[in-house]
Amino acid sequence: MILLGFDLEEFDLPIELGKEINFDEQLAVSTIGNAAVLALLKKYNIKATFYCTANYADHKPDVIKQIIADGHEVASHGYYHSAFATEDLLRSRLRLQEITADAVTGFRMPRMMPVDEEEISKAGYVYNSSLNPTWLPGRYNNFDQPRTYFYKSGVLQLPASVSPLLRIPLFWLSFHNLPMWLLKSLCSSTLKKDGYLNLYFHPWEFFDLATKPQYGLPSYIVRNSGQKLLKRLSEIIEGAQSKQIAFGRTGDFVETFIR
Repeated sequence: MILLGFDLEEFDLPIELGKEINFDEQLAVSTIGNAAVLALLKKYNIKATFYCTANYADHKPDVIKQIIADGHEVASHGYYHSAFATEDLLRSRLRLQEITADAVTGFRMPRMMPVDEEEISKAGYVYNSSLNPTWLPGRYNNFDQPRTYFYKSGVLQLPASVSPLLRIPLFWLSFHNLPMWLLKSLCSSTLKKDGYLNLYFHPWEFFDLATKPQYGLPSYIVRNSGQKLLKRLSEIIEGAQSKQIAFGRTGDFVETFIR
């Protein structure tokens, strides 16, 4: 099975890089990209999981309701993308449940940063997908962590997928920068080894970032964004469907195949 996850947040990456972008534009970039993602998923009749910040949901409840109406899962991505307090774990879950009128059982920490699993459990989450079990300079050093799912503090940990041997991450930046033949090969070998793929993206990647040089984004993020990224993801989806490989929501995977 392939699990597609989309971190739906206020697009604050330019601020992280020292540039300016007002809040309305942050929302607009993510919302435009998210519309493209929803259309793609509908085209291929795929259900996915959207890890949403409650801050985005507060300002765009219609988008969140459309995600639910299309049959997708909403999980928590915290309250704010660039600020965190422990109480936000429960606050975000309750707020998202209020907006969706549906249970919120999953969590992903912004930027895949560490989070206290005891607090995740106390906040009522069933699973946490906040671990990238690889090494990236200045970001992650998780070679000592399991590659595949495990339990911690009573919460199922579902790491992002990495290749079996060298732990090459199969995350959003890989889809921007790796040759498609290599990306497909790595996805295939990882799926064969683990029995599933846990892939994650951000809706703002599906906005044509090349049209906004003022954001100051590095080329490895801008490359293959917008329609080019949609095409790349479509190739992965079509290849998997041709082999009868299923796609599903993360919460359903957790309940059906693991618990």
